[in-house]
This record gives sequence, C-alpha cells and structure tokens, in this order.
Amino acid sequence: QVQLVESGGGLVQAGGSLRLSCAASGRTFSIYNMGWFRSAPGKEREFVGYISQTGAATVYTDSVQGRFTVSRDNAKNTVYLQMNSLKPEDTAVYYCAAGRSVSSRPGTYDYWGQGTQVTVSS
Repeated sequence: QVQLVESGGGLVQAGGSLRLSCAASGRTFSIYNMGWFRSAPGKEREFVGYISQTGAATVYTDSVQGRFTVSRDNAKNTVYLQMNSLKPEDTAVYYCAAGRSVSSRPGTYDYWGQGTQVTVSS
C-alpha cells in the first residue's frame, strides 16, 4: 500500500512558476513509476508526465513539453513537478500517481493522491 500526498499548489500569474511535491509513504517508493495528471472543470483527467523508477526516463504530454519537469528523490520518497511559464490553460487539479508500469493512461496506475489545485490567472 502506498499513500500519496500532493502539495505546492496555489494561485500564480501567467508566466510564473510553481513546484508541486508528492510525498509517498512506505519503503517501496523506488519500485514505482510516478505519473502526474490533471483535471480541469468539464474535462477528462489528462496525462501530464511520468518518471521511471530510477528517474532515468521522463515523458511529457506535448502541451507541457519544455515547460514542465518531473523529477524524483527516492531517498525522500518524493516526486516533483516543476512548472514554468504557466498559462491559464494549465489551471486544474493536479494529481500524482504510482504504478508498476510506465504509461500515460490513468488506469494503469495503482495509487493516487488527493490532488492539489493550481490556478493560473491571465
């Protein structure tokens, strides 16, 4: 069992930056691939990016490529989402997720955090 807790969300102006954190419980964090997803009102949950177990591989959706960076610190059981050059369309609830497979599909992840709100004003 893994419990995930996101933090770091908030209100930021367009062009600004935020760093989200996702802290995981348990001693098996390093065996999980970690994903970030987001949900905007009226839209389906959208893949943002993922990072492999060791951090050697990262993948991003096109709309955040070059602006967002996923990283992890296995010693701290934490995964991060650095978001730069934020746009109003990035406004959403952001979720981290843990899974045994690398994937952009939400259904392949086993554990989810409760989400943290990110609001980007224009």
